[in-house]
Amino acid sequence: MSILIDGNTRVLCQGITGAAGAFHTKGCLEYGTQMVGGTTPGKGGQRDANGLPIFETVHDAVRATGATATMIFVPPPFAADAIIEAADAGIGTICAITEGIPVQDMIKVKAQLAKYPNSTLVGPNCPGVITPGRKIGDNKYEGGCKIGIMPGYIHLHRTDAPTKKAVGIVSRSGTLTYEAVWQCSARGLGQSTCVGIGGDPIKGLDFLEVIEMFAADPETSAIVMIGEIGGSAEVDAGKWIKANTRKPVVAFIAGQTAPPGRRMGHAGAIIGGADDTAQSKIRGLTECGVHVALSPADMGAMAAKVLGFAEVPVGAA
Repeated sequence: MSILIDGNTRVLCQGITGAAGAFHTKGCLEYGTQMVGGTTPGKGGQRDANGLPIFETVHDAVRATGATATMIFVPPPFAADAIIEAADAGIGTICAITEGIPVQDMIKVKAQLAKYPNSTLVGPNCPGVITPGRKIGDNKYEGGCKIGIMPGYIHLHRTDAPTKKAVGIVSRSGTLTYEAVWQCSARGLGQSTCVGIGGDPIKGLDFLEVIEMFAADPETSAIVMIGEIGGSAEVDAGKWIKANTRKPVVAFIAGQTAPPGRRMGHAGAIIGGADDTAQSKIRGLTECGVHVALSPADMGAMAAKVLGFAEVPVGAA
């Protein structure tokens, strides 16, 4: 199983004719995702370079294609409206890849999304979501769904994994998501779903909601959570983990050498007080029974260890 998306998910791209939207639509198609069309105002009725239909609005696209998910590559000034348009059209999973959406716009989006309980926002400023497909040939996969910018080939479906186990990965950092995936795949661990929640201060899903989904997924054997300095979301998730699930959870907190008061990479990555530091988060997570890797190089090895595969050699996949 998986969370959020699977091989039956029908996906749109909002901003399909822009450079980024066109490039990543092609990549998702090549991975095996059911890309069914996209939107660009003023270009409705045309087709993109892949032969996919282009619609004026998301409502038009949903009526014509039955799409249930979307990825947004709309420029920052218009991305907030694109998110609400998708929700209003009944899209269930909305992946906002766009970086640089004004915080004030996202505050309004969060308030408006309360009117659409059946829509789930991932991002913005995130790599997206992937449920790995089964490998059927050289760089060919089936039964999976890639929505976003992640490299599909590093991911491993549970049935293709030597261990026959899968971890769920949730991260604020796109790059560290890929690193964790690569390390897990190299040690024979598959992934059920990988969710990049993004590093902006105002966003959709946070660690707690994603971990609740992974805890309920019978094919997710362990969870990898990649956080960073700033805020309390990681420790809040740790408290829920301690009280609600026996699944092993591995965590890494980036920013262990960050000076207080200085933004480090993401808009949300800034130490605002003693509880926001990496050291404080590591301590809090450890107290909750989470296995914390102190180096990003140890994420995969620790995930293998908590599942009882400490001897699985690198390259097993």
